[in-house]
Amino acid sequence: MVFEQNLTDDQLKIIEARHHDPFAVLGRHPTKSGVYVRAFLPHTESATVGNNLPMKRVEGTDIFEWTGRSDDLETPYQIHRTTSQNQIQSHYDPYCFPPQISDYDLYLFAEGKHWHAYRILGSHKRTVNGVEGVMFATWAPNAQRVSVVGTFNRWDGRSHPMRSRGSTGVWELFIPGLEIGELYKYEIRNYHDGSLHLKMDPYCQQAELRPGTASVIFDSSYQWQDKEWMSNREHTKWLHAPHSVYEVHLGSWQKRNDGSFCSYRELADKLVPYVSKMGFTHIELLPITEHPLDISWGYQTTGYYAATSRFGSPDDFRYFVDQCHQNNIGVLLDWVPGHFPKDSFGLAKFDGTALYEHEDPRRGEHQDWGTLIFNYGRNEVRNFLLSSAFFWLEECHIDGLRVDAVASMLYLDYSREEGQWLPNIHGGRENLEVISFLKEVNTILHQSHPGCIIAAEESTSYPMVSRPADMGGLGFSMKWNMGWMHDILEYMKQDPIHRRYHHDQLTFGLLYAFTENFVLPFSHDEVVHGKGSMRYKMPGDEWQQFANLRLLYTFMYSYPGKKLLFMGSEFGQGSEWNSEKALEWYLLDYPKHQGLLQLVTDLNKVYRESPALHYHDFDAHGFEWIDCNDREQSVLSYLRQGQDSIAVAVFNFTPVVRDNYRIGVPEAGEYEVVINSDSEYYSGSNYSVSQVIQSESTSWSDRPYSIVLNLPPLAGLIIRKKH
Repeated sequence: MVFEQNLTDDQLKIIEARHHDPFAVLGRHPTKSGVYVRAFLPHTESATVGNNLPMKRVEGTDIFEWTGRSDDLETPYQIHRTTSQNQIQSHYDPYCFPPQISDYDLYLFAEGKHWHAYRILGSHKRTVNGVEGVMFATWAPNAQRVSVVGTFNRWDGRSHPMRSRGSTGVWELFIPGLEIGELYKYEIRNYHDGSLHLKMDPYCQQAELRPGTASVIFDSSYQWQDKEWMSNREHTKWLHAPHSVYEVHLGSWQKRNDGSFCSYRELADKLVPYVSKMGFTHIELLPITEHPLDISWGYQTTGYYAATSRFGSPDDFRYFVDQCHQNNIGVLLDWVPGHFPKDSFGLAKFDGTALYEHEDPRRGEHQDWGTLIFNYGRNEVRNFLLSSAFFWLEECHIDGLRVDAVASMLYLDYSREEGQWLPNIHGGRENLEVISFLKEVNTILHQSHPGCIIAAEESTSYPMVSRPADMGGLGFSMKWNMGWMHDILEYMKQDPIHRRYHHDQLTFGLLYAFTENFVLPFSHDEVVHGKGSMRYKMPGDEWQQFANLRLLYTFMYSYPGKKLLFMGSEFGQGSEWNSEKALEWYLLDYPKHQGLLQLVTDLNKVYRESPALHYHDFDAHGFEWIDCNDREQSVLSYLRQGQDSIAVAVFNFTPVVRDNYRIGVPEAGEYEVVINSDSEYYSGSNYSVSQVIQSESTSWSDRPYSIVLNLPPLAGLIIRKKH
């Protein structure tokens, strides 16, 4: 073009949206005789600055300039423009404001030590020099230029290029006059090849409802009402406290009559009372972090700071958490720091390079899932994840995190053949960067938020997952006991006539039960992908299936370890879980399903009220075998103890009644049956079992006293010593 001959290189770069430092060109600058103002104003016919000071268009461009005395123009100043539609618009010039992020914040971020990076990065309402607007910031070290684009500037990357903060790789821009609810993205021009990348904000706290992928300017106005809960949480001795978790996928627990999702507020009104009545201590949410695809269940996270818009606003989510707390229910969030999807609008090749991920697919890609792996050796990436954890705990009052797929993070050869992975510096298969990262995150979170729970879904025998980092562990609060879960489900699948040959599957878990702080999970993963519902894992006819399921749950609630049950399993849903459909609530019209629900309710009550069943969940002081060797009758019995209380658990894993069955007890006195899974209240056979049993002086199983009782078919009994 002819006019280009008369333009400076800087002006040309501004016009072509490739200038690395737009503040060097745009805004207010001193001259020898005064000051000049330069602005780039697409879709503009004419413009003035300040008190109607006319700006001159640079011929053939959308650059407007004014030169004059410095006294004639205050800072900050406004630009008034007449648009191509003959509309008059006024705005404060974004390029007349100084940098907003402190050098100290940038230093902490670069070191990976900024626990609250979400407060400086992302978009935030802010008042600068008396002017209200929104501050934007993102990390894109390989960008030649980054612009904020949105509905407010016609998604034009030329309009609002950002300020580079040098070697930190951070870009920032304060844009006056923007309001809450505006849509935006970052347009990023790669330094090396000039490619353009349109990205959602990694730190955004609200995202557009899918299939839209824009970020949303958000500022929370929620007033919390859970001060008492938050204060008490700090002093909770969670090691010794009852911990019974109801795992929920919000999109399919219930739906509206028209099949659409219930909102966070509707779920607060429906789900919270239900869980409270059931007696669970916590709700664990499958990931509610923003994600593009419903059927991913949230595990393909794109918004690590944004509660999904499927169910309402971020403040609606805060209301849900608040209602849980006001009803004495903790909230745990399924958190996914192990991988992220390849969607072009997300973290993948964020600035045109492998920024959040590894360049080499042997380290940077999960082949099974088609997802990318975070580069945990990069400080800024570690900071992104650490800050995300802090965000949920602090800003949304979440009580803990369940960290997904930890095994996939720990091992470099996870699900890989020889030659498809790279060893660590010592030639081993452990991901040393991940180990360091997990230790750091867990240590900092536990120190900063006493009482929070960080649970690992870790499926291997990696040692000391739930031991403090300063002892050589990974620092998690708890670890899911996948071994116990697989063993007991394999055992229960057996026809009772064959169970005596599989007795070791019942007892093996106690060899390692206290090596970790274990959670006993019957999770969503066990009721999908052809595995069958919990009910249909059980053998026999309908009566036997329900009897077996009642027996299994009674066994779980008396066994050492905290408890977790996926939604629908509490009333014996028949179908596998389908995330696109609501649970089969109509089943509660039938007695057997009602009975199972009542049993789980009563198990929660007894578990919470009995220190013997929870105080020593994580150490051997709370457990003793009474008889683990009666494999011929498939009967198991053990003792639980805690805070001077005793509970006896006895299980008959066959449909054959065992009358006058004698078991040893440590103390004389009366023993009361508090749970009988065969009771008529639970739609059992109600076989005759004495409610109160007097001990006898007959020694049995190396104990000075014993009790005699009838064992119903396929049933468990929990018995407490009366005081």
